[in-house]
Amino acid sequence: MEKFFPKATSPEGVGIPSDRIQKIIEIFDDNGLTMHSMLLLRHGEVAAEGYWAPYTKSSMHRMYSTTKSFVSGAIGLLCDEGKICLDDPVHIYFPEYPAETLHPYTREATIRDLLRMASPHITTYSFQRKDWVHSFFEAVPERPPGTIFRYDTSATYILNVIVERLTKKPFIEYMKDKMLREVGFSENAWCVKAPDGYSWGGSGLLCTTRDLARYAYIFLKEGNVGGKQLLSASYIREATANQISTYPSRKQPGTYGYGYQIWRYRDNAFAFRGLGGQLAICYPKEDFLFVCTGYSQDIPYYAKLIFDTVHVEIVGNLSDTPLSENAPVREKLEETIANLSMLLPEGEAESPLQREINGAEYVLEKNDMGIRNLCLTWEGNQGIFRYTNETGEKEIHFGMCRYKEGLFPETYYSGDTVNTPLGRGYKMLAAGAWTDERTLTLRIHLVDNHLGNLTVAFGFYGDKVGVVMDPCAENCLKEYDGRAGGTRRRV
Repeated sequence: MEKFFPKATSPEGVGIPSDRIQKIIEIFDDNGLTMHSMLLLRHGEVAAEGYWAPYTKSSMHRMYSTTKSFVSGAIGLLCDEGKICLDDPVHIYFPEYPAETLHPYTREATIRDLLRMASPHITTYSFQRKDWVHSFFEAVPERPPGTIFRYDTSATYILNVIVERLTKKPFIEYMKDKMLREVGFSENAWCVKAPDGYSWGGSGLLCTTRDLARYAYIFLKEGNVGGKQLLSASYIREATANQISTYPSRKQPGTYGYGYQIWRYRDNAFAFRGLGGQLAICYPKEDFLFVCTGYSQDIPYYAKLIFDTVHVEIVGNLSDTPLSENAPVREKLEETIANLSMLLPEGEAESPLQREINGAEYVLEKNDMGIRNLCLTWEGNQGIFRYTNETGEKEIHFGMCRYKEGLFPETYYSGDTVNTPLGRGYKMLAAGAWTDERTLTLRIHLVDNHLGNLTVAFGFYGDKVGVVMDPCAENCLKEYDGRAGGTRRRV
């Protein structure tokens, strides 16, 4: 990053008003977005960069579907080497599935079709299956390939498998060898594996925020970085062009068309997009790049909010020449960035009820979560939520109006391979707050190779308790979704 992207003397020096950067941070916080990082790049210089604690610039972060845009680049590299053609039928790279045994739609599908999300399928794999390649070729297709856009992560997975079969290495290692090291990409970046052993090219990449910026910058500059053509300009122009309509309206980001695993946006911008808020938004005309990470999947409008806020507050106020310096505003922004931290649940650190229920055990009625009993205890500004569910006795340690780091108490969630247990709990942050005298809310963030969050609310009335659990995660926390009620156990 430092080699190619020096820090700007100030945002104003590259035509970005500091107060507009301050404004977007305030908008994100006011709307409750769970942000992890943000980076603004103009004319090859870093105008602003910030990390919401505990994240830092060296944090390896799950990129979810921005991984798809990396797979597109790997396909482009194979094209540049002459190893594939975009109009090749996909099945020729999978000789174990003879053409005569395939449905005509599957047989006709090309690499280009899959790049444009115009495969004949909806997503064919599931987390319950071990044979993700087989599921693509055995599934009955729903439409002719190339005809219509339908977001299909299994299409990206098949593209990635093609890359790894031809290069004999994980796709991200191939990309490091061919171009990513040239821009300082992290050597320890890696990708979660699918059950059948290939990289999970549709979702699994882990790298830093700066790494995402490095890669996006290659596309912003049509492949030419530091005087080297790392990926052909012709492929990048095709990949970032409007290859297919994403119908039916322009109310959501991305409905301005789709390229090769890359979303189109207004004013000829394009973006890499991942679940929860992993974004790299490129504005070639303005020579501007906005990158962020986070996990706000529980807020339905989060993606539109980020896209529109950046477009209105930053892009709408860019200057082609340096702006006048405004030291007080810039210093305020620098202070804000230096003190970024993840939002806490709103409320108070104490309640008069806390002493009464401290250590009391509640027996719950039968519920969908399988939680049989619970107990809350406090010592100072820290608490413990103890409970028993289908997998045993559990504890979640939390801070009051402050996050406490720990491990989530389930050890069977996926590790570096989908559906292969990690063997330990995911790293987490947990905080509690009294939203009123009788209602305690816990906010739990998974901050591991797999992201997610869980909100737990306890309402107390006399000797009764009501519990609501609301999870948001891709392939975990499902057993923590539901409602329960119970009564304090009499001593």
